[in-house]
Order: sequence, then C-alpha cells, then structure tokens
Amino acid sequence: MPSVERIAVVTHGHPELVQQAVARVEALAARLGVEVVADQGRPDVAVVLGGDGTMLRALQRYLDDEVPVVGVNFGRVGFLTAIRPAELEPGLERVLAGDYRVVRLPTLEVEFDHETHVAVNDTVVTSGTIGRIIELGYAIGDEDLGLQRCDGLVLSTPQGSTAYNLSNGGPVLVWGLDAMVLTFVAPHSLHIRPLVVPRGPDVTVTNRSADVPTTVIVDGHAVGSLDSGEDVRIRVGRRQALLATLPENTFFARYAATFGR
Repeated sequence: MPSVERIAVVTHGHPELVQQAVARVEALAARLGVEVVADQGRPDVAVVLGGDGTMLRALQRYLDDEVPVVGVNFGRVGFLTAIRPAELEPGLERVLAGDYRVVRLPTLEVEFDHETHVAVNDTVVTSGTIGRIIELGYAIGDEDLGLQRCDGLVLSTPQGSTAYNLSNGGPVLVWGLDAMVLTFVAPHSLHIRPLVVPRGPDVTVTNRSADVPTTVIVDGHAVGSLDSGEDVRIRVGRRQALLATLPENTFFARYAATFGR
C-alpha cells in the first residue's frame, strides 16, 4: 500500500480513556510529517482508538469515501482492531509507511418503510415488546421458507458473524465471503438451523404476529418497527467497508487469539 499522508482520528464515547493515546498518535504523526485532518477533511486512513463499536461507527462514517479504517484496541474484545495499545507507535508507524493491507467487507442493505439503511455488522428483527414471542415469516428470493415462532432473527455479515450471531449459535463466516447468515434467536423448533445466503437474492422478513410489533435494529440502533403483516427486505449490499490491518494480523490469527482458548 502507498504511504499515508493524512489521517483522521476517531475515538469512542469515553474520550477521557484515550486522551493520552490521542496525544501519542498526534506526536507520531508530527514526527513523521503526517497531517491529522478534522471531520470535514478526507484522510488516507482513519485511525480508531476504541473497540468494535467505535470501529463500526468509523467503517460506517467512511463507507462512501472508500477510506480504510485501522483500529487500536481500547475496547473489550476489539476483534476488528489490528493494534494493541502497547504497540501503538510501532504499529501505526508501519501503517503510515504503507505496511498494511485492506480487507473489503460486505455490507447489508436493509429496505423498509421507503428507506434504505446500511449495516456493516448485522440487522436484527426482534420483538417490540419485552418478553413477548413473535412469529416471523421469511423468504429467500421468491421462495417462501415458512413461519418461525422465536424471539427474533439475526442477519449478519461475515464481520458481524462473530458477534450476536455467534452468541446465538450461528456459524462464523470467514472474511472474504460475499454472503450473510440468518440465525433465529431462541426458535421454538428442534429443526431450524442457521442459513448462509450468498449475494443476489433478497431476504424478506415479515411480521406474522397478530398483536406484537417487531423492532428493526441496524448495527445496534433501532431504526423502525414492523406492524403485523409488514416486512423488511435485506440483501448483501453494493457498498463495502474497508478494514485496514497489519499483514500478519489475519482473520485466523484474530480468531485463534479471541476464540481459540
């Protein structure tokens, strides 16, 4: 990759926890002659000081600008981050010198109520009333797959498959797959299993509950609800998020470090 001339710094919601880290990044950039740009500027790379939530926010923020996002883990898990806090200076110095690679990550287009939302991690259709079971109909393309009583449905990208999807027993999708996975939450069935769907067909999820609305959640944020009979369409999206990482910090290295022990 080419060397980096301009960076943006993105921090999580507790700036007091990363004040010193911000100063370290700014000092490193000044020493290397790299410009730190404000929100309105277009960087070559966005540097995240935070965890996976902050990474998702930055990946969303720079989705249309095609700006790679690299993370220094100041969160809990930090599966999407590439650099440990203790290695901030040497890790970022490598990135600024061009010693990084970019992984293109698929997104989901979520279409309902005449609006389209983009999910980098996942979309969840869940009960709008705590403690109430819902009935969801679902179809792939033009093929109806039936009705499922459950607490909800997670539709996840590969990068989101290690989050809510995994905690519900869904499979891990390796980065590089151009697909999404559907995993029901607490399904009332002994037979229903997660389903991996490739790019192409829409997944239509319909609220078939008689008297319980459902909430649609995109990357952790509620964006609307479905009354009985209403549906939402989800597909593997056209846009891709750009994740920057050190060459040796591959998906499998992260997976082994996070889940292999």
